[in-house]
Amino acid sequence: MTQIRPLAEPVRRRPGELGVHSLDRFQFAVPDLEAGRKFYGPFGLDVREAGNALDIHTHGHPHRWGSVVEGPRKQLQFISFGAFEEDLPRFRERLERLRITRCDPPPGLESNGIWLRDPDGTAIEIRVAEKTSPNAKSSFDNGSAGPGVQGAPSRSRVHVVRPRRLAHILVFARDIPRTIKFYGDVLGLRLSDRSGDMIAFMHAIHGSDHHVIAFVKSDGPGLHHLSWDVPSINAIGLGAMQMADKGFVAGWGLGRHVLGSNYFHYVRDPWGSYSEYSSDVDYIPADHDWKSGDHPPEDSFYVWGPTPPEDFAFNHEAGT
Repeated sequence: MTQIRPLAEPVRRRPGELGVHSLDRFQFAVPDLEAGRKFYGPFGLDVREAGNALDIHTHGHPHRWGSVVEGPRKQLQFISFGAFEEDLPRFRERLERLRITRCDPPPGLESNGIWLRDPDGTAIEIRVAEKTSPNAKSSFDNGSAGPGVQGAPSRSRVHVVRPRRLAHILVFARDIPRTIKFYGDVLGLRLSDRSGDMIAFMHAIHGSDHHVIAFVKSDGPGLHHLSWDVPSINAIGLGAMQMADKGFVAGWGLGRHVLGSNYFHYVRDPWGSYSEYSSDVDYIPADHDWKSGDHPPEDSFYVWGPTPPEDFAFNHEAGT
């Protein structure tokens, strides 16, 4: 008898524990919105005009993953995290207990969330939102055609790669240990893995990918990359090709990471940061206690792939 499975996995949570459940959205400024449209549209994202901003969606998904606004220079403006409605009063109590100063939302932004700043001064929002972190590991399809059947289409018949969701964000931070403590104590994120005081990966406790946010050391804050989930290695390769066809050839990939295990290809955007096609990242269920590790950098960056660009970790917002 065929087993009937639900269309969507049920939302689960760690009972009694307080923590955000999702990376909800991002916002950063760039000096040229049209350059953003010409990058994110071909990348496969649903780019929508919203006044003086571009809202970034994925096709077929109602969630707004982020916004790009016009400003004098590239600058990460805020990161928003989603929480369960019943947890918001508990977050307010936590901030008071930890003596964390609250701040106003950015000018012109309407919000009922809680606003504060992380150790580098980046605005952080905790808001009531639908859980967008997956409740189970995302599907991964690298099927092969059987004998006597052509497995690959002609180039004229390939489909446009369209990411399914925002997977994670990697930002620059001045002090990695201090940043880990802040995001753990305040937002309830947990350390998944780290490499000394150079890079750290953190997950949400109610079920999420290996990391919803990661931090790499720099002399100041900034955005390093946005990671977008696709269903296969083939989709990563096709995505890299469709961006190269539009002139975006700088980047890094194809390869496979050690921490998180995902296959990747990074495409450099017009401002020196990256967008990543990512597939098959490790998943940490809500009822699983992931054993974090501190890994030597020479053994934990990537399993295979080309040598990364020398300036891959350069922070164009801080000039380092």
